[in-house]
Amino acid sequence: MRVAVFNTKAYDRQFLTHANQTFAHKLTFLEPRLELTTAPLAKGHDAVCVFVNDVVDAAVLTALSDVGIRVVALRCAGFNNVDLAAAERLGIDVVRVPAYSPHAVAEFTIGLLLAVDRKIPRAWTRVRDNNFALDGLIGRNLHGRSVGVIGTGKIGALVARTLKLGFGCDVMASDVEPDPALEALGVRYVDREMLLREAEIVTLHCPLTPDTRHLIDAPAIASARDGVVIVNTSRGALIDTAALIGGLKSRKIGAVALDVYEQEADLFFEDLSGEIISDDLFQRLLTFPNVLVTGHQAFLTEEALEAIAMTTLSSLADAEAGLPLVNRLDPRFIAISR
Repeated sequence: MRVAVFNTKAYDRQFLTHANQTFAHKLTFLEPRLELTTAPLAKGHDAVCVFVNDVVDAAVLTALSDVGIRVVALRCAGFNNVDLAAAERLGIDVVRVPAYSPHAVAEFTIGLLLAVDRKIPRAWTRVRDNNFALDGLIGRNLHGRSVGVIGTGKIGALVARTLKLGFGCDVMASDVEPDPALEALGVRYVDREMLLREAEIVTLHCPLTPDTRHLIDAPAIASARDGVVIVNTSRGALIDTAALIGGLKSRKIGAVALDVYEQEADLFFEDLSGEIISDDLFQRLLTFPNVLVTGHQAFLTEEALEAIAMTTLSSLADAEAGLPLVNRLDPRFIAISR
């Protein structure tokens, strides 16, 4: 199959090229993101391969359909950037990678929590300046802390299990479908409002839907425990950034660790070190000593990149052969857990 691969970085090319030895697709690697102005680059191909920050709305899908594209392959799990109804109307199949490596994101979540809770980035910066004073670096044990996990799909379940069994936390969870295996371990399922009120640490692992957009907003922060720690490795728009800054300024929030950001499409995955960032909210976030931000790298492990490449190219091979697409997104399918 002839595939236009948009928004590629060196690691995309490396792992897709290696995996393609099994499939022999004709891959054209393109640096630009997919959007309306770049959609014509797909001409002469049968499918496009895109990532989380590419634009796949109705206008782009129409432009892709006009040049003969019949498959959109997402090399990620999330699909909130895709107009699935428009894709179905145009006869374009959309496939994704539903579970590339839940361990990658779960482990990174724990790493972020430990880093921000124990002030590891601040300590590392001091030591590089030969400052070995410990003032201002007091952290807290995870053992015995109450942790709320919102969303217990594959990733959230791993995080809940690790915090419960590995650190001895009191773990509560919120999900539309409780996991009996977690309940057997002593994880308590409660409603989201109760979780936000009682948890000392809140970690987000749910999809972005109309119901979850800005689930961490001003009222949620006001109802939370004083000094709550918030970790988000799921979707940026789960958090109202302005409300988050307000909670940090009032000291209601004790610490924040983010691998995603609501307006990340204009920032993440690019080297902007020589540029002026015009996003005032993002710049304000970076001024807080108790905020840790990474650039959407929780998925970035060798194992995950291998799985993403193999699953993506396998789906394209099935499409070319006219086989059932096991990873096809149904436009009626609304909620997933990352």
